[in-house]
Amino acid sequence: MSGWTYAKSGVNIDQKSSAIKALVDEIGYRRDGIGQNVRLPGLFASLIDFGDRYITMATDGVGSKLMIAEALGKWDTVGIDCIAMNVNDTICVNAEPTSFVDYIAIDKPDEDITRDIGIGLQKGAELSNMEIVGGEIAVLPEIINGVDLSGTCLGYVEKDRIITGENCAEGDLIVSLRSSGIHSNGLTLARKVVESAGLKYTDKVSGLSKSIGEELLTPTEIYVRQVLKITSEHEVHGLVDITGGGLRNILRMRKGLRYVISDPVKPAPIFAKLQELGQIEDKEIYQTLNMSMGFTIIAPADEAEAIAKEYPNADVVGRVEKGEGVLLEPGNILYDHY
Repeated sequence: MSGWTYAKSGVNIDQKSSAIKALVDEIGYRRDGIGQNVRLPGLFASLIDFGDRYITMATDGVGSKLMIAEALGKWDTVGIDCIAMNVNDTICVNAEPTSFVDYIAIDKPDEDITRDIGIGLQKGAELSNMEIVGGEIAVLPEIINGVDLSGTCLGYVEKDRIITGENCAEGDLIVSLRSSGIHSNGLTLARKVVESAGLKYTDKVSGLSKSIGEELLTPTEIYVRQVLKITSEHEVHGLVDITGGGLRNILRMRKGLRYVISDPVKPAPIFAKLQELGQIEDKEIYQTLNMSMGFTIIAPADEAEAIAKEYPNADVVGRVEKGEGVLLEPGNILYDHY
């Protein structure tokens, strides 16, 4: 059998993009006055004009990582993932997250599960300095088989502090902030790899310090406090959350430039194990998983080097030059569409 791909596991990124476009093409109403959407391409969070400030909104969920939580009977960290997936997108425009609402869809009420989900949500809110102001639990036995968890984050940024990627320039360097693990993207691929290898999520696998399920369930890193501190102290041109699509997320930055990943972070053992078990090609795995590069910062060379020196989890991984696309220099792998 040829190696696993995200599409073979059931998630085709290009089809997803087409489906999103079909939806967006049908949404054309524009509001007048305060509260207008600011339409800029490639943003991770939506911008809303509110006078001297932009309000931001982002929404996301935990995805099929919840199936691993169910398999292990461990629900107290997925709330962190739910918060992280939203706030890490919010900070990509240099916005500070302030408020959050969660949405839980469940086949039958279970107070033990919802209590444990609440533990993670609370921890994620603390790590993000953000308040959970409301939410909804929907009991949907005819639609949901298990649990789904998602949320929406509200934030704000002063207009003169916004970062959109448009200032990225030739000569800038790319800094990566290391991930805590697989985060909460690409779990459909990871699950298919594990299951097709005949493994249980409770199994210990050589090279990993915990069971493979516990490794996959490691909560998503929350970068809020670190990134906002960096942008307050350094000139930064672009901020990229490496979520679904892997390195292809960097294509959201300014066009007409090539973003070269010349010295990628050595991936944590969980990535090497998944790649080995699933015979996943480099091009595929770097466009599906974060490969230990959870968040990237694009900045002038001197600023980027200073950031890497100041923060132990930060590494200069590449450069910006003339051209197009994202180039993973080891292997000469080019990503030219998002």
